[in-house]
Order: sequence, then structure tokens, then C-alpha cells
Amino acid sequence: MVFGQVKAFAVRLDGASAGAEPVFSGGQVVAGRVWLELTGAARVGALGLRARGRAHVHWTESRSAGASTAYTHSYSECVELLSHRATLLAPDTGATTTLPAGRHEFPFSFQLPLALVTSFEGKHGHVRYCVKATLHRPWFPVRRARKAFTVIEPLDINTPALLAPQAGTREKVARPWYCARGLVSLSAKIDRKGFTPGEVIAIVAEVDNGCVRPVLPRAALVQTQTFVARGARKQKHAVVASVAGEPVGAGQRTPWRGPALRIPPLAPSILHCRVLHVAYSLQVSVDIPGASKLRLELPLVVGTVPLHPFSSRSSSVGSQAAFLLDWGPGALPEPPEAPPEYTDVVTEEVTATVPSPFPPQDPGLCLDGSYFLYIQEFRLRPPPLYSEEDPNPSSEAMTC
Repeated sequence: MVFGQVKAFAVRLDGASAGAEPVFSGGQVVAGRVWLELTGAARVGALGLRARGRAHVHWTESRSAGASTAYTHSYSECVELLSHRATLLAPDTGATTTLPAGRHEFPFSFQLPLALVTSFEGKHGHVRYCVKATLHRPWFPVRRARKAFTVIEPLDINTPALLAPQAGTREKVARPWYCARGLVSLSAKIDRKGFTPGEVIAIVAEVDNGCVRPVLPRAALVQTQTFVARGARKQKHAVVASVAGEPVGAGQRTPWRGPALRIPPLAPSILHCRVLHVAYSLQVSVDIPGASKLRLELPLVVGTVPLHPFSSRSSSVGSQAAFLLDWGPGALPEPPEAPPEYTDVVTEEVTATVPSPFPPQDPGLCLDGSYFLYIQEFRLRPPPLYSEEDPNPSSEAMTC
């Protein structure tokens, strides 16, 4: 539909391919073009561009002050992350500029700040970035075109804090109404704190069931969204992946026997935003019949930079050592046996039959020192003496 001689008006970003939009991070340059197509000559007052990035949270809470009195309290907060303005077209003289019919492209570019927050869409808030173009024409309504883009801040898990193993222990006295009470304990450990989507979390856990009924261990990856506004706090918990282990019989102590937990495609952790946080945790629980669950949470960080091979090797060695120390001497492996003595393997008869690698020594030859030094002295000539002056100077001087 032709609207006031403007057929198309859009914002396009460089680097976009079919079905995929470019992704940016802090410090990079965002470039693109404002595309304007006219069916006829048109007068344009100005063409402006604005880039914005905001973290916004909002929720409401209903409270009752009596039998017939209720009120709703609203919480809202906004943090400006990016603000950039530019003028792409302005008249040199006069109030307007006349553009001929056809397609017109107006390039633009701007640099993102170094510190940004990853784009996110949550239950009570979001982090969004967009580029908006505004076309002003006399006697016509203002035309606007908007283009959103994604920002993902790099979060490297190859740091000592995120490579450290995480462990915990919980216990609970189960009191089912139909049987005597019993003590149920749970111990769990993971080799590191930082992971990336697609990785597998190797769960090391042990359940001690003191009840008279079997219990069922489970493991789940939980995402916690925290929204902060005007001193209030709102949280949203969601299970993004879960697995179940094998039941532990009554009076048994069994390690975790179940599938590994794979991290699905997720938004990375958001740790440094004033109004919105995204955190993850590994929740290991035990279902106890007739009683509430026994839960143990281990904090996780979902990053964007995968684990380096060297960090993985050092982390695995350190985590295995820490695991053995944390879980007591009962988990330490038995010390290896000492190697046998040389005389127990090689007897005197075998030694006598083995020929010597050195030629027999002449009794008439008298050597000062050991036989090894004599061989080394004549086989290996000493290096020449060091001199600051070249004994064989070149006739041509070297030039750079």
C-alpha cells in the first residue's frame, strides 16, 4: 500500500543472512542502512536514527487490607544500557529536501559500549536492543522503522572461580505417618562450576537410605530469574532439564546410578545487572515416600566461552584430588605395591652371561680417571673458545 509516496521504509543491518540475524558484543561496531523507497518525488524534512538498549522489569502484587479492601502495588525499574543518536539526512538550506523517486539508502554505524548485558526475555522483565529510524515529512505523519538486534556478552568459564569443584551434603529425618522414622542423607559433587550449553554434567552423588521404603534420587538444572525494583525482589524458578536415577533400597547406601545431565540451549548467566539477574543451579533431590523431598543445590554458571583443553585437564586433576580429600579416607584408593628388587628379577647367572658393551681393557694401559670419562674425552671434542671478534671476518658488511 502506497502511503504518501513512500512505498517502503526499513532498517537493515550489515552481516544479516537468510534466516539469521547478526549477534554483537560489547565494543563491536553496529553498521547498517536505512532503506527508503519512493514512488514519486517527495519532500523530506529530516531522517534521524536512534539506538537504544534497556533492561526493564515490571510486576504487580495484590494485597488485602481487610474483608472488602484490596489494592495492587506496581513495581517497575529501568536501566539505560545504550543510547546513540544520529542525523542521516538534514536539509542544507530551507526546511525540506526533495528526494526523487526510487530507492535511497542511508548508511549508519556506531560502536557499542564495552560493558553491556546479554539480551534476555524473562517472566517479569527483559533486556532489549534496537535501532529506530524516524522519517519527518511536512504535512504527513511521522514514519518509523525499527530493527532489534541481539547482544551476547562473552562469559569465559576458564577462570579459577568457575573451574573449582562444587560439593555439598544434606540429611533429613523422614517421619512418614505409616512407619518409623529414618535418616536419609545425600552427598553430591560436580567437577566444576562453569559450563556451556551442550556440555554434560557428570553427577557424582551418594544416597544413604535409613528408611524402610525405597527412595528415588533425581537431578535437575534450575534457572532462577531475579527481578529487582524499588527495593523489592521477585523471583521465577524454572526447571530446564532433569534426569532420574535408580531407586535406593531400604537400609542401603548407593552412589548415583543414572543418565548424565546435558545442558540444553540456554541464555547465559546474567551476573552484573542492577535490576535483572539470571542464575543456574544443579538441584539434586531424593523423593521420600510419605515425606517432603530432600534437596541439595549446587550453584552453576552457564557461559559462552567453552572449556579449553588445558583448563579441562588441570580442572579434572584438581577436582579428583579435592574429591578424594573431601569425601574422607574411606574413598582413597589403596596404595600401589612397591616394585620388586633388582636381584629378585635378574639373578647372578643371568648377569654373568650378558656380554659387556665395552671392549676389554688392556692391562698395560694406565688411565687416570674412570673409563667413561676416557671415552667421552676422545669421542666428544670440546667447543671452540668464545671470542667477541670474528676470526674470519666477511669481506662484505651486512646491511639491514
